[in-house]
Amino acid sequence: MNLKPFISFSELSIAELDAWQEEGNKIAGVYCIYAPNELIRAAGVVPVSLCGKKQAPIKEAERELPVSLCPLIKSSYGYAITDTCPFFTFSDILIAETTCDGKKKMYELMSKLKPLHLMHLPHTQTGTAPLKYWMDGLRELEKFLFERSGIKVTEEELHNQIVIQNKIRRELYNLAVMAADERSPLNAKEMLTVQESKSFVVHPEKYLASLITLRTELEEYLKQPDLPINRGLRILMTGCPMGKGSDKAIVIAEELGARVVCMENCSGLKGVTLSVDETGDPYEALARRYLQVPCSCMTPNPHRPESIKEMVDIFKVDAVVDMTWLGCHTYNAESTTLRRYVEEELELPFLHIETDYSESDIEQLRTRIEAFVELSE
Repeated sequence: MNLKPFISFSELSIAELDAWQEEGNKIAGVYCIYAPNELIRAAGVVPVSLCGKKQAPIKEAERELPVSLCPLIKSSYGYAITDTCPFFTFSDILIAETTCDGKKKMYELMSKLKPLHLMHLPHTQTGTAPLKYWMDGLRELEKFLFERSGIKVTEEELHNQIVIQNKIRRELYNLAVMAADERSPLNAKEMLTVQESKSFVVHPEKYLASLITLRTELEEYLKQPDLPINRGLRILMTGCPMGKGSDKAIVIAEELGARVVCMENCSGLKGVTLSVDETGDPYEALARRYLQVPCSCMTPNPHRPESIKEMVDIFKVDAVVDMTWLGCHTYNAESTTLRRYVEEELELPFLHIETDYSESDIEQLRTRIEAFVELSE
């Protein structure tokens, strides 16, 4: 498989972002999969992910933020105040969301650095009031984007962006299913790289073509006879988002002979499994789709166990690992009900890991994961 376009995707996109900005176009830094990429792109703005997933900038962030905050928040803010993330440097504006109290307070500080629009999420996904509230929020975002880009969103362009983003999601999902084949040469760390690359796309059509090429190559590979089979424990990883530099749970699990075949989190398939209805009012379709994201900030959050059950069936999962960051109270609290669901309803082994971005607990994690793998096989 030729993964080079994806392994170096963020670096390659820097040149394209530079060219995009040189032409007078705008770039928006986003922090969450609740940010509606279709609407942002329809306003002539390119969205790029700024979510911090490395340990390095956390020390500087702790000069202003509590040490007890989750590492994702501290890393994100650390990159911003030290200006050590090229994508933050490129960003003309920031689009944020109220997914947790810690992030809300971080955004108050971050708004002093760059123009920031805060999308206020409803607390629940059920009923007509949350949908109307979220639709009003999309209109407010559209107004903010127009003020910054000068480009008015048309229904035709919004529909075009919905269609292309739906195609990208389908390709990512189909690729993930094929990569989970027991004969596939792709491991979880490589698939995480592919899935993360969607966050740095300047030209969606070009990115879609790269996904199709990779999927086609994998299809052809799997047609070969007598391929070696990976019989390791098949793990579904759920919980908080992870990325390059914060993927130690995945690395350890696969070093121990297990195989992470599916990632049900924000950096994995959580935002990929939901499509936007391509008929009718595009604003309502967008609002409905993004409001169904199964995040632990929602109360109740019924779509998360539903999503996990679907992935357990499709990816032929043997066990579930719930990886949450220290200080992420909603995901840590939800782990109790999730454990009960996985063990009692799905009848699968369940392991909850609470950690941070540092390497101080690697051996402890290795011991716990090794015992879990041995007992689950």
